[in-house]
Amino acid sequence: MCKARGNEAWIDPVVDHATSVVSFAVRATGFPRRGTTSRAGARCLLTDSPIPLAHIREEGSAGRLKMTMIGMAAESSGVRTFLPPDPEQIAAAERAVPAWSPDLDLPPRALGFRVQEYGMRSFADLFTPRQLAAIDTFASLVEEARHEATADAIAAGYPPDPRGLAQDGHGAQAYADAVATMLGLCVGRLAQSNNVLVRWYLDARNGSAKAVPAFDRHAVPMVWDFAETNPFGGSVGDWLGPVVSTALLALRLVDPHGKPAKVIQLDARSLPTLISSGSMVATDPPYYDNIGYADLADFFYVWHRRALRQVYPDLLSTLATPKTTELIATPFRHGGDANAAQAYFREGFCQVFSGIAKISRPDVPISVVYAFKEQESDGEGVVSTGWDALLDGLLASNLTIVGTWPIRTARAARMIGIRANALASAIVVVCRRRGDTAPVASRREFLGVLKKELPDAVRALQHGNIAPIDLAQAAIGPGMAAYSRYARVLEADGMPMRVRTALGLINQVLDEVLAEQEAEFDAETRWSLAWFEQHGHADGPYGDAETLSKAKDVSVTGLEAAGILKARAGKVRLLRRDELDPEWDPATDRRLTVWEVTQHLIRALARSESDAAGLLGRVGSLGEAARDLAYRLYTVCDRKAWAEEARDYNTLVVVWPQITRQAAKAEQLKLT
Repeated sequence: MCKARGNEAWIDPVVDHATSVVSFAVRATGFPRRGTTSRAGARCLLTDSPIPLAHIREEGSAGRLKMTMIGMAAESSGVRTFLPPDPEQIAAAERAVPAWSPDLDLPPRALGFRVQEYGMRSFADLFTPRQLAAIDTFASLVEEARHEATADAIAAGYPPDPRGLAQDGHGAQAYADAVATMLGLCVGRLAQSNNVLVRWYLDARNGSAKAVPAFDRHAVPMVWDFAETNPFGGSVGDWLGPVVSTALLALRLVDPHGKPAKVIQLDARSLPTLISSGSMVATDPPYYDNIGYADLADFFYVWHRRALRQVYPDLLSTLATPKTTELIATPFRHGGDANAAQAYFREGFCQVFSGIAKISRPDVPISVVYAFKEQESDGEGVVSTGWDALLDGLLASNLTIVGTWPIRTARAARMIGIRANALASAIVVVCRRRGDTAPVASRREFLGVLKKELPDAVRALQHGNIAPIDLAQAAIGPGMAAYSRYARVLEADGMPMRVRTALGLINQVLDEVLAEQEAEFDAETRWSLAWFEQHGHADGPYGDAETLSKAKDVSVTGLEAAGILKARAGKVRLLRRDELDPEWDPATDRRLTVWEVTQHLIRALARSESDAAGLLGRVGSLGEAARDLAYRLYTVCDRKAWAEEARDYNTLVVVWPQITRQAAKAEQLKLT
């Protein structure tokens, strides 16, 4: 339940074998037992015997999976206490009877949906009865608040215009509809924090615990234990706090004197018939087969419709969101045929961008936002199907890429981490219509331009402090700018080079650029990097370490003396960060290395940003080299699927501006 120092708590299942009853206690000492669920199935608490996943799904489909309370977190005056469930609280949860529930069926199969085979068949199944009762109460009160807002507006002197927002009204009713709209959207946000997908998350940095709202990933996964939040609890899921107050912050961004926007829901392939020639187009297109937007939107739609159907009777007339023309590559809408889904997506993209290209002017840019992280290995190297499809659509539409710009769109502590197909930054691809005189190039010419231009572009991205998780995706921009300036790039056999092949070449050159940066590091760091890439923090043969040390012009003995590795019984192992000297001081280290600086900075950052900033101020110019090493190490970890290790290097780069500012401020205070 919590790993924060001084407030440790964990749930202990207590088995009464005589009665086959399991109860739950909360412990503050000792160690939790191993988990009972995995991708393969579960283990029985009574007998410790395995339960196959197929059997669990069978029981779920038969309606025999139930839920029970296993613990409680209570907070008073800022102090959190963890308690076992008691009969009164269990009874309170079981007494709730919702007056209404969303009986809309879940899609039988859809991108990101995993709960149907466990017996969850409708959106109502994603909520406990108490959650349904609470959310429906708030949804029902929106209409009541709307009537009060109308009366208040008339009393305040608004014209008694009976037309609402949906009818372009400008009086009291339209004002009340605006208030109701904000409240109705908040009902959807409340549902996001009050459902059976809300996870109890332990922060790996400090062990603190909190509930995490659903959709930290774009999916409806099976969650075996969840947190039922309190809409009046003052924390996650609280109506007045994180829900309404946060939503109202958006109003600060609204220009009260701005020209009203016109919002239309339509198939993007119809866009050229509705906008004038020369209009600027900015779009954030769908991410291939990564997100099932419409199916996921129904989770919120059912509550928005419940709260706002009187305000928007036409917009919310359907029971679910429209899906027929949705432009995503989901095989579930093509009889399970992934190839047909891909063809549909690519053809649709070409139609959209061809239409945009026809109405665009050469002097007006088109911006396309993309924030999809995906890499696959095939015969053409490391590539991305999502990017491949997007870029293919752009280039086939006679557009050329003239620039890219990464924009940070997510906080460093976001839950969609390095394990998911999501970036910390969105990549803005800037396009223009390609001229009729664009030249033709050979593969060799394109590769020469790529090797000439990409190193400077990568260094510029690093200087801009782009997160390592985003670097490979951001580098696609300048790489494809080189590729798309040509009408065609021809292979040796005279055939046009595919976008997929170009992406593979861009990734190869990026790897070369990052590898070349190793020349800036000291010999000990170069040895450590090469050894880490082969062995991580596992043991390796001493003979291999000795051979590598000769190539890097160092010695294993010297590396051990430098506090980088441990050599024993014919084995060599890089020290983990928790094994490093806690009293290490760069000022007294006679063999200071970039490797040590990077590892100690991450270790200090785990304590606090101020600790990391203090250390950064003491290592001087080695700080920038340590950041460059973090980029290189992230790439290694990402390729090896060492997710936890990769996260640490990514985090160091992400917080670099903050710790740099703190270090500079501390230095300035010393001078004054």
